Amino acid sequence: MSEPSRLRLGVSACLLGQTVRYDGGHKRDSFVADVLAAHFELVPTCPEVAIGLGVPRAPIRLVQTAAGVRVRGVRDGSLDVTDALDGEAARVHRARPDLCGYVLKKNSPSCGMERVKTYTEAGMPHGRAAGAFAAGLIARAPLLPAEEEGRLNDPALRENFIERVFAYARWQALTAGEIAGAALIDFHSRHKYQLLAHNQAAYRRLGPLVAQAGRRPTRALIDDYGRQFMAALARPASVGNHVNVLQHLAGYLKDVLDGGDKAELQAAIDDYHQRRAPRLVPVTLLRHHLRRAPQPWAAAQTYLNPDPRQLLLLNHP
Repeated sequence: MSEPSRLRLGVSACLLGQTVRYDGGHKRDSFVADVLAAHFELVPTCPEVAIGLGVPRAPIRLVQTAAGVRVRGVRDGSLDVTDALDGEAARVHRARPDLCGYVLKKNSPSCGMERVKTYTEAGMPHGRAAGAFAAGLIARAPLLPAEEEGRLNDPALRENFIERVFAYARWQALTAGEIAGAALIDFHSRHKYQLLAHNQAAYRRLGPLVAQAGRRPTRALIDDYGRQFMAALARPASVGNHVNVLQHLAGYLKDVLDGGDKAELQAAIDDYHQRRAPRLVPVTLLRHHLRRAPQPWAAAQTYLNPDPRQLLLLNHP
């Protein structure tokens, strides 16, 4: 069987060790440059270099003005690259519809997603905002999973980001051409327990929405579903929600497992609940039992069948 094609992630070039920083340096991140690069095709860009700023170059920062937040030179306030950085975001959005996610450099006036320091026009600290390139990209591609490299040091946020990347890739594949209501219903059916683990309220909303397939204009329904689907997955799944899903899935096996297997599976779920074992343990047991006693609907769930490259992210409690 051929290896699945590698999904593409956009990434701030400095995180890969490229010397594109204003001071001629880089901010190589080992998780991005080594781990992500082993599983994805990384597409680097430095928006500041792309708009013609040199290396090295005069530093820039976010400035709060009467017209809103602008990106201006630290030493030369007449330098304003706000519109150029937004234009680069528009160019990337047009040129790279194949991207399934984006990893951005934190604290950057171009690439920071949030909490980037802003200053008054007099140079005094003022507040926080998003970098101009990151803001422009997210505004144009609101469903695209995006994260800063610093937050990927958190195992739960890292798992959530990668999970969203693969879910987004499936969504993009589904919506690449004309889509029938039956295909949307099947997509939702396979993602039900993944949704339940992340956001129970969204899980309850999306079911009736899918039931409208064929009774609403298809594109409107698809767009509405896609927004709510990706927003639901953006909320990290709690341990309690995971336990709820694992118990639901174990219920499909209650009439086919003997007492010993039931006790073993319940112990694995309890160990995960108490943080004594990673979630991979009960998930692996469920997959094993569903191979021995097939329950097609349960076995088809993306919750139990993530992309093989995603499985390593289940290796922490």
